[in-house]
Amino acid sequence: MEKIKIKVILGSVREGRFGQRPASWIMEELKGWENVEAELLDLKDYPMPFFDSPTSPAMMNMKYPNEVVQKWSNKINDGDAFIIVSPEYNHGYSSVLKNAMDWLVPEWSRKPVGFVSYGSASGARAIEQLREVAIELNLVPIKKSVHISWDFIMKTWNNKEISNTELFTPIRKAMGPDHLADFVNDLLWMATALKNARTG
Repeated sequence: MEKIKIKVILGSVREGRFGQRPASWIMEELKGWENVEAELLDLKDYPMPFFDSPTSPAMMNMKYPNEVVQKWSNKINDGDAFIIVSPEYNHGYSSVLKNAMDWLVPEWSRKPVGFVSYGSASGARAIEQLREVAIELNLVPIKKSVHISWDFIMKTWNNKEISNTELFTPIRKAMGPDHLADFVNDLLWMATALKNARTG
């Protein structure tokens, strides 16, 4: 079976960001799925300008004058599914993540996305807004999501000795025996169905 390519997008560039830990955890967990090829896309590695093009990305044919945007486009176009790891800032998500999403259109189309969020209200309000943007980009958001509370962050922020797998066990079991497995399996089901439809 051809592997499903999942791009894990780290949607924060803040110094000392917490998001690196859940993103690394997700990457570690995805190694357990034989039919998955996972890659971490850290927005720190894609310092794109704020969207300033006179032409809509929908009309650019995936050819961009900015070298970093083109690199970003190639990575997203290569993906079959996405997991976006996002903080919640002021009832929403980060501006750098919105910019990264806005730069592209066809690269996202007809592919599934799942969300992992952390912060106030366990990131629920950030995910709510991200779902709306995803739909406008013709992405297909799955129902399940992973929420990490502010209390959990405060209790674990400086715990560097424990592995990511151990650290996030309470999150994994927060909504059943293995909420993360349910989340990934739903994403893979949707990714397989949509990939077959796109290429069939």
